[in-house]
Amino acid sequence: MFTTFILFAATLVSATSIGSRHNDHHDASSTPLPSAWYHTAEHPVHKLFKRGPTDGVEYAPVGSPTWASAFPQSSPDVAQLPQAWTDALRKAIDDGKIPDIPRTSAVPDTDPTYPAGIDPMDPNICSSTYKCRIPGDTWDAPDGVFGTGFDDTPTQPSIRLNQFLKDNNERTTHFMIGVNILQNPEIFLDIYNHGSDLAVHTYTHPAMTSLSNEEILGQLGWTMEIIHNSTGGRLPRYWRPPYGDYDMRVRAIAREVFGLEVILWNHDTMDWSLVNTGGTTPAAINASMTEWLTGSKSPGLIILEHDTSDAAVDAFISAYPHIKANGWQFVSQAELPNGAGAVYQNEDDQGNVTPNAVAAKVELPSSPTSSATSQPPLTLKAIPTSSSSSSSKPISATSAADSVPTGSVNANNGGSSDVAQPLKVILCSPMLLLLSLLA
Repeated sequence: MFTTFILFAATLVSATSIGSRHNDHHDASSTPLPSAWYHTAEHPVHKLFKRGPTDGVEYAPVGSPTWASAFPQSSPDVAQLPQAWTDALRKAIDDGKIPDIPRTSAVPDTDPTYPAGIDPMDPNICSSTYKCRIPGDTWDAPDGVFGTGFDDTPTQPSIRLNQFLKDNNERTTHFMIGVNILQNPEIFLDIYNHGSDLAVHTYTHPAMTSLSNEEILGQLGWTMEIIHNSTGGRLPRYWRPPYGDYDMRVRAIAREVFGLEVILWNHDTMDWSLVNTGGTTPAAINASMTEWLTGSKSPGLIILEHDTSDAAVDAFISAYPHIKANGWQFVSQAELPNGAGAVYQNEDDQGNVTPNAVAAKVELPSSPTSSATSQPPLTLKAIPTSSSSSSSKPISATSAADSVPTGSVNANNGGSSDVAQPLKVILCSPMLLLLSLLA
């Protein structure tokens, strides 16, 4: 009988794990983390974007005049920021989580420059423009992985890129510019409905270190807002600074106020300059791609690419067969920090996780300005990984995401929420009974 019970318990655990939410992880594991481009419904950042007692409000149809009127037409006015955002920024500053770092001067076609006496490689500054890597940020893909993503979406060339991805059953991460969404709502919806991942690339593409705290707030917040109101209430988890320009101050505002994690890159095709006089050429990009794709698979590749011109899209389409032929795993960049190749590792009792795919060049000082352990632990939930997942279904422009109140403890990201808690009871009860029998 005891043997029968053991077999029953093992079968029960196996059967119920199919819908497992992976909410509770306190051990290192080689199992890939569940991944989604948007925050879980329980994440506290939803409180900054809710429009009613719950998020179950009716959104204006994407592309309609009512929809468009809700967003800035150009660079956000800091005098018009929602009170919830400015309150959250003030609290983060008062709590010592936003370092006091001077702004850079932004001169076109030159790197942002700090005031005299400021070392951009100082761990307290750590400017990514000067290739200082902040521990915990994603610059490299896991070994053997080609991390795919495109900056400055949505644009007219995005249409052909998205169709190519559809034809090849692939997904990517689109780093979205807010005003581009405003100007190209149908292209945005086509990308969203295909099931690719969405991330923040600011509202008007400025050099972020040159901005005030409030200007940074507006650039990130309004981009999240337009994505939120255009996807039934989903809020991006990831962002990429324009020109790769950020430092400890910019990073802290993104992370502490909006829960955004940064994704950078380790190779640059310079494809944005294809249409510029004196810019790169298709032959030069092909040569670089050939070198990278036939070279070492450690670390994996995160290549900076754009869909801002037909020439840039052509460069990617030309490289795609070689990505496959050289055995690279083609993975959307939003899946890299907590997805493909990353495992739970070094998690402490507060749920702070350091993925093993992250590299860094500097040791950060232990100080109140470091946000590495100040984020509330995220409740990561498994979602379907196929192109038919909840993130890819066509949205109803007048309904909230899945008709579930955002912020509710029972809300979910595409799975069945009514099994999440019973699963813990089902999984634990046989173990308790087994222990009692062994005793």
